Amino acid sequence: MPSINKKVAWITGASSGIGEGLAYALAAKNCKLILSGRNVAALEHVKANCKTSDVFILPFDLSDFYEAHANVQKAISFFGRVDILVNNGGISQRSLLAETSFEVDKKLMEVDYLGTVALTKALLPHFIKNQNGQFVTITSLMGKFGSPYRSGYCGAKHALHGFFDVLRMEHEKDHIKVTLICPGFIQTNIAKNALTATGLKQLSDDEATKNGMAVSIFAQKFIRAVETEKFEAYIGGKEILGVYLKRFFPKFLHRFVLKSKVR
Repeated sequence: MPSINKKVAWITGASSGIGEGLAYALAAKNCKLILSGRNVAALEHVKANCKTSDVFILPFDLSDFYEAHANVQKAISFFGRVDILVNNGGISQRSLLAETSFEVDKKLMEVDYLGTVALTKALLPHFIKNQNGQFVTITSLMGKFGSPYRSGYCGAKHALHGFFDVLRMEHEKDHIKVTLICPGFIQTNIAKNALTATGLKQLSDDEATKNGMAVSIFAQKFIRAVETEKFEAYIGGKEILGVYLKRFFPKFLHRFVLKSKVR
């Protein structure tokens, strides 16, 4: 089993939540880290808590697509290479489809899908040249099945699965690995930061997220999935069952989700 130890890992969305937790877990595995996000002060805080000197911060906004190539060159310059890109940056949604402004759908697609695609395609030639590399993309269980109040978010996450499945097929010959990580409910601020129908943040948590898996536990499961080079990994609680219900009993899942009170 390939070890993640001492590899160069670039994490987007590293200023809080899952990204922050992954930074600490990967630092503990002696990884060299590049931390990206929009909030410079938050990135500096995470860097200071990584307990290693092998950390650089590279702030940028995922929706600035045309800066992707420049950001890749900066990232490579820090350690001379990138071994793993953790595509973690993104935003969620909590609003009914019929009430949601198209601008919100557009924002979700720009950040959660197109920003990730742009960065991935910009880094791909580096992986091809090295005949080595791993794309690890944090999607969601919502990339496997849908749920009310998350129409645009589900659409973007489903799109990531289609894109990265093809990348894996087309570049297996270049020894490039692709792992899709699908979290369920994890204890982060994802619900508080979720966009509402008008594009404003929800600013409130939900019970499912508050009672979800601790980020530290998620991070350890993430590392195992990356080291074993899984195609997909579902990480969470009983909500993972939705993946299998969607596959084998889609109508049952439809009725179950409609009866649930999860927002």
